[in-house]
Amino acid sequence: MKKRFALILLIVLPLLSFTAHKFYVSVTNINYSEKDDALQIKTRIFIDDFEAVLLERYGIDAQLATDDEVSIAEDYIIKYLTSKFLVRLNGEQVSFDYIGKKYDNDVVICYLEVTNIGFDQLKSIEIENEVLTDLYEEQKNLVHIKYKGKKKSFVLIKENNKGMLNL
Repeated sequence: MKKRFALILLIVLPLLSFTAHKFYVSVTNINYSEKDDALQIKTRIFIDDFEAVLLERYGIDAQLATDDEVSIAEDYIIKYLTSKFLVRLNGEQVSFDYIGKKYDNDVVICYLEVTNIGFDQLKSIEIENEVLTDLYEEQKNLVHIKYKGKKKSFVLIKENNKGMLNL
């Protein structure tokens, strides 16, 4: 009986440790809209990670994606994103408009937009993404930029949090 228990333990424990492993990643897609002359940004962040950073940084127990979501949660989402996600066009930092958010299973999708970018004069797009790197050392922020049929991708981490696309 003890041998059988030990064998089961040898099989089950590695499986449990594998399933308990947590990936810290966000994915941001940036598309240029010629029609709107705008960068349309969609960033996907795990809800539990976003809640953890809002609690750690601002003391807000946001209760995202629940009936108990606090009324000020969106204000703090905007505040956090504004401080941790930066866009520079031709080396100049520009502000983005927060369009809104929606939930998709265990992810919050935030919609942002940079308007009136003047694509004809645009020479570079730089993204600085420090989302969740202040909380998780292992955080990786994937950024995909699509413009006029071309695509460039970056994996940004705490030590290398900027990606630039020269046009």
